[in-house]
Amino acid sequence: MTLHLAILPILIPMIGGLLMLLPPFAGPLRYQYRRAGALFLMLTQVAVSVYLMYVVVQNGAIMYAVGDWRPPFGIILYVDQLSAMLVALTGFLGLAITLYSFAGDDREGKYFHPMVQFLLVGICGAFLTNDLFNLFVFFEVLLIASYTLLIHGGGKQKTAANLHYVILNLVGSSLFLFALGTLYGITGTLNIADMAMRVTQLSDGNQLIAQAGGSLMLIVFGLKAAMLPLHFWLPQTYAVASAPVAAMFAIMTKVGVYCIFRVYTVIFGEQAGELADMIQPWIWPLAILSIVAGTIGALASPNLRTLAGNLVVVSVGTLLIAFALRTPEATAAGLLYLIHSTIITGALFLIADMLGQQRGKALDYFVIARKMKQQALLGVMFVVAAMAVAGLPPFAGFLGKLVVLQSATNTDYTAWVWSIILISSLATIVALSRAGTTLFWRNTPSHDAAESPGISKWQLGGTGLLLIASPMLALFGASVIEYTNNAAEQLHDIPYLLEVMNLQGDTQ
Repeated sequence: MTLHLAILPILIPMIGGLLMLLPPFAGPLRYQYRRAGALFLMLTQVAVSVYLMYVVVQNGAIMYAVGDWRPPFGIILYVDQLSAMLVALTGFLGLAITLYSFAGDDREGKYFHPMVQFLLVGICGAFLTNDLFNLFVFFEVLLIASYTLLIHGGGKQKTAANLHYVILNLVGSSLFLFALGTLYGITGTLNIADMAMRVTQLSDGNQLIAQAGGSLMLIVFGLKAAMLPLHFWLPQTYAVASAPVAAMFAIMTKVGVYCIFRVYTVIFGEQAGELADMIQPWIWPLAILSIVAGTIGALASPNLRTLAGNLVVVSVGTLLIAFALRTPEATAAGLLYLIHSTIITGALFLIADMLGQQRGKALDYFVIARKMKQQALLGVMFVVAAMAVAGLPPFAGFLGKLVVLQSATNTDYTAWVWSIILISSLATIVALSRAGTTLFWRNTPSHDAAESPGISKWQLGGTGLLLIASPMLALFGASVIEYTNNAAEQLHDIPYLLEVMNLQGDTQ
C-alpha cells in the first residue's frame, strides 16, 4: 500500500462516503452506524495523512500517475511537503467537526457524514492534483458536497444563502473552464509542471492570451479564497451554516489560497520569462483591501459567527500578503499562519454555536441576554480563541503573524505590511473584547439559565481539540517553522518539480 499512499487520502473518504449510503448505514440505526463509520474514517484519514507527511519528509516528493499514464498525460498526483501538510490539516479539522457533530448536528439531515466525506474527497484532491483540469473536477466535487452541507438542517436563511453561493460558484466554474480552454489552446497541456516549461516558449501574441487565461484563473481562485472584491458572500454564508459545517468551511478558503500559491509560483513564477509574476500588481492592493474589509466587517458584526466569518477574510488577506512578497521565507511564514488561522477560526464557529445554545433566543448576537449555564467554561474557551486569533502570545497566532512581519523586513513593502497587520490585529482585539463583554458580562437578571442545555462531551471534545492545537503549534514552533521552510523551498524549486515529474526542459 505504500506505493499507493499518495492516493489514499482521496480513496478513503470516497469509498467511505459511498458505503455510508448503503445498508446498514442507511437502515433504521443509520445514525449509530454512520457515527462509528465516520469516526473510523476520520481517524484513518489523519493517520494516513500524517504518515504521508513523514514519507515525504524522509524520501522527498511523490509523483503518482493514476493508471500509470505518465506525465504530462493522465491524472497526476503530486505530493510535496506543502500538499501533504494541507491534507493532514484537512483531516484534523474533519476529525474535530465530526466529534462535535455527534452532539446532535448530524441528526438534522440524513446525509451529513457521507457529504463530509465527499467534501474531503474534493478538498484533498485539490491539494494533491498536479493537473489543472483535474483541479477543476475536484473543485466541482467539493462544491457539490458543500451545497448539500450548507443547507443541512433546512431553514429560509440557509436556503437564501445557498442560492447565492450556488450561483456565484456556477459563474466561477464557467470562468474556470474558459481559462483552462485558453491555456490549453496555446500550451497544449494542462499539467502544471509541463505548462511551467511551455509558457517560457510562447510567442508574444500567445503570451497575451496566456496572461488572459491566467487572469481569469485569478478571479476563480479569488472567489474560492474570498479575496476582495469577491469576499462579500462569505460572512453571511458561514454565519447561517450549521456550526460543524461552518468550521469545516474554514479550510475551503485555503483551497483558493493554495491554488494561488501553487499556480502563480510554478507556472507564472519568476522563471516564466515575460509572464513572470504577472499578478503581482494586482495582489498587493487586493491583499491589503481584503484585510481592511475583513477588519471593518469584524468591527461591525452583529454576532459572533459573522465576526468569525470576517476574520476568515482577514486571514485570507494576510496570506495573500505573504504570497505577494514572492520569497520562500514569506511563503513559509504564510504557511505557518495558514495552519493557525484555519484551526482557530474553525474553533470560533463551534464556540459561537455553544454560546447560542445557552443564551436562548439571543443566540450569539451581541445583545443583553440571560446568563449562560456554563459561563465560566465557555468564557475560558472564548478567551483562548480570542487571544489566538488576535495574535497574542503564547498562542500560534502570535508566532504566525511574527514570522509574516519578519519576512517583510528589509523589503520595499515593510511599512505597508507592518502597519496593516498590526492595525488589523488591534482592531481584532477591540472587536473580540466588545463581543466578550456583551456575551459574558451583560446579562439579564433571569434565573432560567438552568433550563439551557449543557455542553455535550462531543462538543467539548471537538472544540477542545482545535483549541489545544494552537498552543501546541507554538510549543513546537521550531519544528513547525522548519517544516514550513522546507515546504516553501520545495514549492519554489521548479527544477526539483520537473525532476520528480520526469520532465526535461529549461525553466530559466
